[in-house]
Order: sequence, then C-alpha cells, then structure tokens
Amino acid sequence: MTEDTIRVDHNFHGGDTALLIDRRGRQYLVQLDEGSRFESHIGKLDIGALIGQPEGSWVMTGSGHRYVAFKPTLADLTLRMPRLATVMYPKDLGALLVYADLFAGARVLEAGSGSGATTMTLLRAVGESGEVISYDLRQDMLDQAQENVEMMSPEHPNLTFKQGDVYEGILEDNLDRIVLDLPEPWHVVPHAAEKLVPGGIFFSFLPTVPQVMELTYALKDTGTFHLIETMEVMMRPWNVSGRSVRPSHRMVGHTGFINTARKCSPRPEVDNDSEAASNRDR
Repeated sequence: MTEDTIRVDHNFHGGDTALLIDRRGRQYLVQLDEGSRFESHIGKLDIGALIGQPEGSWVMTGSGHRYVAFKPTLADLTLRMPRLATVMYPKDLGALLVYADLFAGARVLEAGSGSGATTMTLLRAVGESGEVISYDLRQDMLDQAQENVEMMSPEHPNLTFKQGDVYEGILEDNLDRIVLDLPEPWHVVPHAAEKLVPGGIFFSFLPTVPQVMELTYALKDTGTFHLIETMEVMMRPWNVSGRSVRPSHRMVGHTGFINTARKCSPRPEVDNDSEAASNRDR
C-alpha cells in the first residue's frame, strides 16, 4: 500500500450521520453527538454511545429492542435526507454516472441544485481533482443542498454553489459535462453548445414526453450536437425468503427520462442533390 492510498475510517465520530435500522427494516437518519438520544415507538436510545464504535454495531433501547447502525450510502442519503424538491432516484443517479460518463478530474456544471442529491453524486464522481458548479434560482434550495452535501462531505472546496439563471447564460468555460434537472432545458442548449468542450456531454432529466420532444428538437436544430438519445430506467426489487423468491408488489417505475447528447463540430452543409442521390443508393 502506497503512502497516497486513502484509508477509509469505518468508526463513528461525533457529528457523523448514522443510519439506524430496526428489526422490521425501518430506517432512520440520525446525527451522532455526545449525549444525544433517539426516540421511536420501540423505545429510547442513547445514540451518542455509537461514537468510537465501528459501523455495523448493534445498540439496544431501554425496552430491549435492537438497532444496527451503518454509515449511510449515497442512496440512503438521497431517499431520506431533508428536501425541498423531488430528487433523482438512486436508479437514475446510477445511470447518470455511466451515461454522462463522469470521471475523476471532470469540470461539471449542474442546474438546478434542488436538494443536493445530484450534487453529491457529481462531487463523489469527479473527485478532489475535479470541480462541480451548481446553479439554482432559489437561495433556499441552495441552502438545503449545501446542508445535505455536508452530511456526506463536510469539506468540499471543489464545489461552488451559485444563485443564477442558466437560461440566461453560463459564465464558466471548458465544461466537460452539463447536467440539468430543469423544466425547460432547451433554453440552455445554445449556451451548452458554446461552453462544452469538444465531445462534452449534455445530460438532462425530464418527467414528460412533450419536454423530451422540445429538448430533442432544440439539440438537433443547433447542428452542434450528435448521439442524441433518450431512455428511462425501471427497477423491480425481489423478495427472497426461504423457498419463496418473487418480485416485490411495488417497483420503482417511471420517474423521468434521461436525455444525453454529445457536442460535435457544426454539421457540414451538403448539396441537396448529392445528399438525395446518396440516400437513394443506400
């Protein structure tokens, strides 16, 4: 192991966020502080006692019920953190990582910040050598996003929150990726064509078909985007208990459409007669 290897600390510390899980699988996010207590219908719990213990430890309430405690995953935080707006589900955030081709060192612009789920995903993906710039119109959204990000990354010098309207323009240059969770992302397309690096990826998450159509037409009309694609992700959990193996009665179906496109040089103009002849020969 080299000196530069990052060592992960698996013990709980004061100020950490912990995920408590009871015997029925109910889950609770709590903050650990000396002397802090957690109370539910199964009893009171001294959660401060977890400080210094390894994650995966069991703790007992005064009434004899047990919880197991872990450090929350990014998916746990996404689904259970405080929010002012609907977040992208973990299944869609997973697709974001792959189809936006996020990488360590990438320079990424995000809009809007929402409750910070996408921001946390981007920040983890680009690493310490990358940069994330997150825009939102509302200061209360930015404040909530920053508070949630700090549950995962108390220190994040490579993240900048900005109150602003990307429909009006983007100040940053040489962006590797632009990631949008906005109702009218087509207004950003001209700015993205200017600010993305060659081959840069435009990613947008939209809930409805009319929005997808409007965005696709805008991307095609610029003449500087190619590989324009739309997809959605479905997730069906399965229950495995003894000899019974069956799909869950509930699944996470449609949450939104994932739309991607890559910046290219302007499409060359082709003589109409030559293009028609070429099409006939195919």
